[in-house]
Parts: sequence; structure tokens; C-alpha cells
Amino acid sequence: MIKNTVRMTEDLLLLFMTGGAIAKWRGSQPEYVIESIPDEQESRFNDVIADRMGRVFCGTMPTAGRPGRLYRLDTDGSVHPLMEDIGVPNGMGFTLDRQGMYYTDLLARCIYLFDYDAQTGMLSNRRIWLRMPKGEGVPDGMTVDSQGHIWSARWGAAVHRYTPDGVEERRVTFPAKKVTSVAFGGDDLSDLYITTALADGLRAEEGAGAGALFCLQAGVRGVPEFFSRVTI
Repeated sequence: MIKNTVRMTEDLLLLFMTGGAIAKWRGSQPEYVIESIPDEQESRFNDVIADRMGRVFCGTMPTAGRPGRLYRLDTDGSVHPLMEDIGVPNGMGFTLDRQGMYYTDLLARCIYLFDYDAQTGMLSNRRIWLRMPKGEGVPDGMTVDSQGHIWSARWGAAVHRYTPDGVEERRVTFPAKKVTSVAFGGDDLSDLYITTALADGLRAEEGAGAGALFCLQAGVRGVPEFFSRVTI
């Protein structure tokens, strides 16, 4: 089962799947880069993001026996574990100067900020950038706009925009209880797309817009996402 993707070229996707499988896909049969990560047999990937060097940071879900993890897939196809104490891995993004990386842990209700080394792909100096108050949902997918502000989807009916200092600048609500992710698109990256979940199959309880895709004119543009450059 495919859980997330990043683009490699205009016509090629890199698929992140269940059991720690990673594959290239061009519209036919998948070509596996990694058929499985041995310790992820009972897990699956969740959010992923490519950096400017073409590496991919990819989080796996917790299992009954252990928390979630964060890996880095390098361009030669090697996989490197970076973190092992994650509740539920979610949205990631880079600061505009490319010296920091945001990382969301849904279960901890936190967005962390790391120092990020673009040359090595290493992360260090993890600190809490933002902790969500109890009773206001939990953070899910995220993106960073061209002003360096962070848009965080809230599993709790809203998308929140924060300044780089972590101050809430605006809140956009939706007719759905579970807002899952947010990304910029369109020819000039001025369209903000928001996904929602119909998690329990009961639209009357989940909201009229549950499971829908929304498009918002946010008055600010996004920044281009990086392509992965996995060569094998």
C-alpha cells in the first residue's frame, strides 16, 4: 500500500509504502529501490520530504512494540535511521535559509525545529518550536510559504499559519473535523490545497467536508518543493 510520494522528475514518482518498501513508479509496475526495511515489517511510512540535495527524510508509524522513527534515504539508495522516539511522524519543512528543518510529532502535539546541515543531511539540536494546547486538535501535515511562515494542518478542523517565531497569524476553519495536510500548487504557487479525512466513514459526524480537497487563495505564495534524486 502506498502511503506517500515525492517527485523525482516530471514523470517519475518515488513511492513510500507499507513494510518499509520504497519504489520508483512511472505509471506501470513499481521498480523497488528498497523492498523492505527489516524492522518496519509491521509499520508503514507516513510523511516524507526531499531536501535540496535530493535526499528524502521519511517517517514510519509506531507499532505495538515501539515508537515511530525518522529515516533519511540518501541518493545512493542507502537508508539511515535518525530518530527512534517519535509518537506519530507527520509534516516536515525547511526554513527559508535552509539551515533548519521543522518536524511534526502528532502524538506529542509538537512541531520541533532542528539545525540542518545541507551538505551531510544531518539533523542536530532538536528543540520544541511549537507545542499545541490540549483541546485544540493535534498537528498533522505542514508546509512553509515564501515569507517563511508555517502552515500547519490541525487534526481538528483548521489550518493554522504561524510566524517563524511561532506566533499564530491566522486560522482557517473547514467543515471537517480532521484536516490532514496542506501544500501550495498552481502555476505560481499561490493556490493552497488542503486535504481532510473521512476517518470513520460517517460524514454526519465527521463534517460535510470530510474527505474533501479544498483550495484556498491565501494571499501568499509557496516555495517550490525539492525533487528526490535517488539514482539506483
